Amino acid sequence: MARLSSQDELSARTSSRPGQLPSLTGMRFIAAMLVFGIHVTVLNPFASSDAQRGFEWFFLHGGWIGVGFFFVLSGFVLTWSARPTDTTRAFWRRRFFKIYPNHLVTFVAALLLLVFATGATVDPQHALYNLLLIQSWFPELEIRGSFNGPSWSLSCEALFYLSFPWLLRLIDRIRPERLWAWAIGVAAAVVAIAAVAQARPDGPLLPVVFLDDTEFWLVYQFPATRMLDFVFGILLARIVMTGRRVPVGLGGATALAVGGYVLTTLTPPAFGVVAVMIVPLGLVIAAAARADVAGRPSWLSSRVMVWLGEVSFAFYMWHSLVVNYGHQWLGYPRSSTPVALAEIALLFAVTLLLAWLQFSRIEQPVMRRFARHRPAPAGAVPAPRDRGPAA
Repeated sequence: MARLSSQDELSARTSSRPGQLPSLTGMRFIAAMLVFGIHVTVLNPFASSDAQRGFEWFFLHGGWIGVGFFFVLSGFVLTWSARPTDTTRAFWRRRFFKIYPNHLVTFVAALLLLVFATGATVDPQHALYNLLLIQSWFPELEIRGSFNGPSWSLSCEALFYLSFPWLLRLIDRIRPERLWAWAIGVAAAVVAIAAVAQARPDGPLLPVVFLDDTEFWLVYQFPATRMLDFVFGILLARIVMTGRRVPVGLGGATALAVGGYVLTTLTPPAFGVVAVMIVPLGLVIAAAARADVAGRPSWLSSRVMVWLGEVSFAFYMWHSLVVNYGHQWLGYPRSSTPVALAEIALLFAVTLLLAWLQFSRIEQPVMRRFARHRPAPAGAVPAPRDRGPAA
């Protein structure tokens, strides 16, 4: 019997039943840590200007990149794990119970902290927008960033999940040999949006990001714009699952991502927050998936990293509250480098503890109780999934 080529073997293994992707799970925690780092950065915890500048250089763009990674990863993983017998309703049910309980718990925590720790007045309309996960559809920063700031990204994810069954049905029709062309087109659209934002007249610039409020919303927080990241992830999953060639391995993709990260510090701000990194991040995800399918272990797929990846969503949802209120309760210190690093380590440990408690006591039990897969009823129309190469 003739031996399959590595490309044919990969296609055969993924076309029957996609396997687990532990490396991608481990990567989720790295992305969450990048977001954690940028929220620590804006507190200016270091008395030493050199230490503060060094920390800023390392993490300042990490938050944008971490969120972009999550958006591309969402499209990739949902496509990879789509079930052939699943209904659209079953898919929506799983995503709701995965996301919303975490959001509700941290929203209530943010509300209580806002009222009792700061004495601020709660805007009922803003609270409703947050509860409905529509806050990022509004261009006003005070709406998008209200209560638990990072939850703005769930507005985007809600749009992704609502659209996914139809998006996958459409993308599933693209012939495999044309998938890379479509992916390049989506990446080009991200660059075009950044160019439009960069070309418009500036208003007052926001600190840290150096864009005005409207530009920042358009390129970074507007759900319709970030849908492109999600579609890019779907296309990449189809590329891997149909056996298309990925031009670089995990090492090469990582090198490109590191180079892209450095480039974000040198490009105009509208390009640095999303456009520069979308292709390198996508290549890292695709290459890591190929490595997992081929059974090549790495430190990213270790038990510790997989566990950290599993709690990363809860970590992401808690970290801003812990960082901001924890720093406040410590007296807004600007400390020597060892003391500042100790404070950061403390905030990280508290966030990780809360993440583990939420994951083990809320997220897992809710998913087991309400999101477990059930057989589709007779006559139900299944949600589309990858069916292999088109004819």
